[in-house]
Amino acid sequence: MLQATIVTTADEIEQIHRLNMLNYRKNVTPEEKEKEGFVSWEYPVALLQQLQNIAPHVIVKDGDIVVAYALVATKEATPFHKDLKTMFDHLAGLYYRGKQLSDYNFYCMGQVCIDKAYRGKGVFAMLYQHHKTLYQQRFDMLITEISPANPRSQKAHEKVGFKTIYNYRDTMDEWNVVVWDWK
Repeated sequence: MLQATIVTTADEIEQIHRLNMLNYRKNVTPEEKEKEGFVSWEYPVALLQQLQNIAPHVIVKDGDIVVAYALVATKEATPFHKDLKTMFDHLAGLYYRGKQLSDYNFYCMGQVCIDKAYRGKGVFAMLYQHHKTLYQQRFDMLITEISPANPRSQKAHEKVGFKTIYNYRDTMDEWNVVVWDWK
């Protein structure tokens, strides 16, 4: 039975890392990227644990197996997560509903990933609904960036309620900045 919950053990962190590496853009064929999608950032176990120490990651488990994860990446993590710092710095200057994003209390989706065998079964929505349940009292919104080369991810985020507010290119890729406004 599938259950959305938070990470509580080192083994769950290890399972997230394995799922991350299986779906990391450099480890996926071009055909698989197009059909299944991919994740853009590599997350070593130590970094996953550092993020977890600030705010628990959301996972979906099938028994004892982590079949999906959605990482919590707060502003407090920017001193030890270089890519996240770049993302927060970029987001700070953007506007949403007439105010700079930096005027809102938000966190970022560090990454979301679902095991291939569990895709198309409502797991994506489970992850995000659990995020909202856990964090909507603490934050105004959840923000992430999606590569336009990953249309599967873009569609899934829009279905949950994310809206694209900006598009830009950096040294890694082109990005759609998407917001899920909870207020």
